Amino acid sequence: MEKQVLIKLQDIGKRYVIGSEEIFALRGVDLEIYKGEFVALMGPSGSGKSTLMNILGCLDTPTKGSYILNDTDVSNLNDNELAEIRNKEIGFVFQTFNLLPRSSSLENVALPLVYAGIAKEARTTRAIEVLDSVGLGNRMYHKPNELSGGQRQRVAVARALVNNPAIILADEPTGNLDTKSADGVFELLQRVCKEQGTAVLFVTHNPELAERCDKTLQVIDGKMV
Repeated sequence: MEKQVLIKLQDIGKRYVIGSEEIFALRGVDLEIYKGEFVALMGPSGSGKSTLMNILGCLDTPTKGSYILNDTDVSNLNDNELAEIRNKEIGFVFQTFNLLPRSSSLENVALPLVYAGIAKEARTTRAIEVLDSVGLGNRMYHKPNELSGGQRQRVAVARALVNNPAIILADEPTGNLDTKSADGVFELLQRVCKEQGTAVLFVTHNPELAERCDKTLQVIDGKMV
């Protein structure tokens, strides 16, 4: 069966003007990610990696080039259109979890469904289902401070999955975890990728984890190498 392209970047550039200085964060990046592919993204600090992630996550727009996500050209969409694409197509997992401290696991996971306009009963059912799938069905009423780091990151993964996104952008999701918890989160993302066909872009500084991905991309000085 032929692999389907989920993300296609062509000649993506990003330029910032600060005072009289021009800074080129990305220079002519070409990239393809397929549906259900698990991809590692590596690069030193200041390489343009974060800028690339912001563009892929529809949090920023390129200065030049085209970005096709799931057959939609998102390069020139306005803020409202980008927000809609983000909510429908992209799940985010961050190094620092970004959970609401006063909300339960269930409430944190259901939050994207609130923005999607899903009725309360349906979003509760879906959030429970996803928490079960990441092994936290018995922790759904716990708040983040009642969970371990690994469990908090599993809640964050569940929140990223709740809308059935086409891709999960995981920005160093194991960076704050001990080795055992990091391995558990990595394997969970691998399972999601394999079983649900969700693509995963996994930003890491860990070469051992990168080796376990389908492919590894490197950004250096704003270019893909």
